[in-house]
Amino acid sequence: EVRLVESGGGLVQPGGSLRLSCEASGFTFDDYYMGWFRQAPGKGREWVSTITSGRGRVTWYADSVKGRFTISRDNAKDMVYLQLSNLKPEDTALYYCAKDRYPNKSEDYRDASDYDGWGQGTQVTVSS
Repeated sequence: EVRLVESGGGLVQPGGSLRLSCEASGFTFDDYYMGWFRQAPGKGREWVSTITSGRGRVTWYADSVKGRFTISRDNAKDMVYLQLSNLKPEDTALYYCAKDRYPNKSEDYRDASDYDGWGQGTQVTVSS
């Protein structure tokens, strides 16, 4: 059974930083692209970032977070991370970790339907 558990969220002031973590289990972690999505109150789920399988040599970011967020993975620990920097109030959302449904590829890494495993989310609130 696929299990994803996020942690690291919290309340932070604008301009601050957080590091989100996602612990994976129940599948061969190295073989799958991993993504982060977020959902703000009253809005749909938004793609944030994706990292390729294996060594994670390729990463993609939504324009809204490019240059401020960094995705990474540690296959030895079955963990994926999202470093959030220079946070803005509009980054406030519930952040979800997700596992792509296809081994070693993705049909559309920006589309939530491409992912078949989700965590419960970790809340990030950016406010002064």
